[in-house]
Amino acid sequence: MPSALILVANGTEEMEFTIIYDTLVRAGVKCTSALVTSPGHSGHDETEPGAVQCSRGVRIVPDASLSQLSASTTGGYDAIIIPGGLKGAETISQSSLVQSLVRSFYESKKLVGMICAASLVAKTSQLPRQPLTSHPSVKDQLDKDFEYREDSVVISGNLITSRGPGTAFPFAFALVENLCGAQKRSEVIPPMVFPPGTPL
Repeated sequence: MPSALILVANGTEEMEFTIIYDTLVRAGVKCTSALVTSPGHSGHDETEPGAVQCSRGVRIVPDASLSQLSASTTGGYDAIIIPGGLKGAETISQSSLVQSLVRSFYESKKLVGMICAASLVAKTSQLPRQPLTSHPSVKDQLDKDFEYREDSVVISGNLITSRGPGTAFPFAFALVENLCGAQKRSEVIPPMVFPPGTPL
């Protein structure tokens, strides 16, 4: 069974987090959500992470704190996926632990997924120049270091990026296809009952 580590922080965009998590679980991917906190954070005990407040007020309780996961544990996942939401993406992108993990996953040819403002992590992790997309609000922070595109989903080897809440389903299905194959993607979509003609 493929496995994915999905990061979350205060200010994460809840649609992006939940749509990705839910869709991957439907495809049979084992998902773990991991809390990323700001440097110097003095909130909850990170061994028992409390709820994070997402960008529109939804509260999510992560499975674990990223800082408490061992290197051997994080290295066992097949993918690392980062939802957007500007405040959450800023916290996650500035984490040296996240930067190290993203580089490790990328260099190991494991799947790295980023949506919306989370594409800032590609820059702070110093990933090589390649095609990439993001939410328009952070385009000017990325287009000098990457081959910026405005497609809903951009696949560049093992890096998959997307634009925002409205592209979360196509992004999630691209992740499913990468982790589980095209057949699994085609099996997951029909029971979700999208309106005819929905671009997926």
